[in-house]
Amino acid sequence: MGNVAIIVRRELAAYLRTPSGYMIAGAILLVQGLLFNTRGLGGGAKLSAQVLADFLRDSSGTTTVAAVLLSMRLFAEERQSGTLTLLYSSPVRESEIVLGKFLSAFAVLAAITLMSLYLPALIFINGKVSLGHIAGGYFGLLCLGAATLALGVLGSALGRNQLVAGVISAVLVFVLFLAWALSDVVDPPLGTLIAHFSLYEQHFFPFMRGLVQLSDVVFYASVVYLALFSATRVVQSQRWQ
Repeated sequence: MGNVAIIVRRELAAYLRTPSGYMIAGAILLVQGLLFNTRGLGGGAKLSAQVLADFLRDSSGTTTVAAVLLSMRLFAEERQSGTLTLLYSSPVRESEIVLGKFLSAFAVLAAITLMSLYLPALIFINGKVSLGHIAGGYFGLLCLGAATLALGVLGSALGRNQLVAGVISAVLVFVLFLAWALSDVVDPPLGTLIAHFSLYEQHFFPFMRGLVQLSDVVFYASVVYLALFSATRVVQSQRWQ
């Protein structure tokens, strides 16, 4: 784990010394604030729980976008700058490289996500909502963000530059988002099976209601594992070419 910690510190330093991380954080928080005021608080009287659910729904979109933007540089940027060769020549296992990059990006994503906690806290001014609902919703955002981020790591490992990496990551995420719509046009039991692969409707909607279900957590953990495992295989094939 020592090598993983070194890579995490290296990647976090890269986020902190370049403006891209701050720009992504600022843009995401700005959009979340605007959406909360226009969609969450707008549109007439609503129950506090519905305001929170609307906020979590909108935040799931911004979290997904942030995860793709944060992950697209992880391998692609180093490949463009030529520093990836130096990393590959170091005495570090491929799994440690992938895990270290993922954990660093997840730390940044989690920080951005948690910085928006002041928005649902505003509900307490004129309403009342369960703290468990907020905690469950934010845990769901982190699960969704981790899964999207892992897919982004895979896309960055495959892409030759950041643009291509971003496109690959977006396609991978979009395919899992489309699973729910596809399940509606496919007869059961195949349609039911496809619905279980939905990154959003099937597994995030319970978190919007404050429900933390083991099956949803296991799904997101499985996506993270499979994506990082695939990214490790890609790095192995590239490293020894």
